Amino acid sequence: MSNETFEIPSTVKLRLDGDALVSNWQTLDRMSGAASAGAAIKANAYGLGAVEVVQRLQTKGCRDFYVANWQEAKEIDSYLEGDSCISVLNGARAEDMPFAATSAAKPVLNSMEQVLRWQDTSRPCDIMINSGMNRLGIEVTDLAKFDWGNLNIDIVMSHLASADEDGPQNAEQLAEFVGALQYVSGKRSSLSNSAGIALGQAYHFDCTRPGLSLYGGKQRPELSGSIKQVVFPETQILQVRQLKAGDKVGYNAKYAAERDHPIAILAMGYADGYLRGFSNRGVFLSGQTKLPVIGRISMDLIAIDISDAPELAESDWVSAEYDLPIASNQSGLSQYELITGLGHRYSRYWV
Repeated sequence: MSNETFEIPSTVKLRLDGDALVSNWQTLDRMSGAASAGAAIKANAYGLGAVEVVQRLQTKGCRDFYVANWQEAKEIDSYLEGDSCISVLNGARAEDMPFAATSAAKPVLNSMEQVLRWQDTSRPCDIMINSGMNRLGIEVTDLAKFDWGNLNIDIVMSHLASADEDGPQNAEQLAEFVGALQYVSGKRSSLSNSAGIALGQAYHFDCTRPGLSLYGGKQRPELSGSIKQVVFPETQILQVRQLKAGDKVGYNAKYAAERDHPIAILAMGYADGYLRGFSNRGVFLSGQTKLPVIGRISMDLIAIDISDAPELAESDWVSAEYDLPIASNQSGLSQYELITGLGHRYSRYWV
């Protein structure tokens, strides 16, 4: 019998809540007021699966999708329906042009070099303005020097650097963006990411570009009551063992038992995005019962204390506590790192 006929079940799974995803988009669209909310689906929809996310959100009215590069655009192009469109945030490099010039997706032009490269195509594009983040974007001083009438511009946009904080940079970028719009205009304008939506109507313009909060991220207090957890990592127990007082667990003996108690060894670790910061701080769940991580996280293995769930046995499944703000506090990782770092070994399933 050929080895190709065997299907080997994964020891880690990602349970993805489709209703929560849709609810989050509807919440962000409602918070956007008169502006329409799109969806950032770059990095394979932050690791959830871009095709599945597009299909779910499109049926609910989402029409603008944002990817990082042309490979990502190509992957979802055939799944778009009606007037849905894709914006490629990294723009159009010279080596992208053979595909980009024939694609239905739009480049977000980030430099005058990209503008000059694109202007003879007559195809739609978006424009990114640098309003103070100094990442990608055209300088405001360059805008007045160019005749933008030769470009078919859909969205003129910029990107907020510190929308998750209440600091002066938000208002400074807003003023810079408003000033820039006198030099270049399109059919629509856009400034806000997920956190920017929570800053209020002045930041909304015609369309917003939520990303992390679609997938459960809560970067500001205004999002905490309405954004739902979407991603639930699950893993299987490989072994249950009994510790005696004084026994040590894991690399460098970062846990020593103060009493006799049972532990479970889980099939998850660094390679699955569950990193060292969770050592002696993370929590797993069996139903509603919390099971603390003990000792140092390994590349492929984690130990948890199952004193409060002694019925657990080899081959049972437990879930990581992965509400993004909570997991961020436990691990020291940003909410972005937590969700985009989930590895390729997970089998993903939607409920």
